Amino acid sequence: MGNSSLGNRIRSFRKLKGYTQQSLSEKLGVSLSFVGSLERGTRVPTEPVLRKIASTLQVDYDELCAINK
Repeated sequence: MGNSSLGNRIRSFRKLKGYTQQSLSEKLGVSLSFVGSLERGTRVPTEPVLRKIASTLQVDYDELCAINK
């Protein structure tokens, strides 16, 4: 999956759950610019960060990453 596609999914789930970039960054313990970079696809998150995002947004990791099994 491309970074921009992943970033779009993170943004969509964030908005669906009612988080702002600021509130999500605070929940994750990362900077606001980090969240913005993820959503724009200019930064590639590690698997542990992706798992933390999925947990925070209360979505399945595979769904966030669009992994089809």
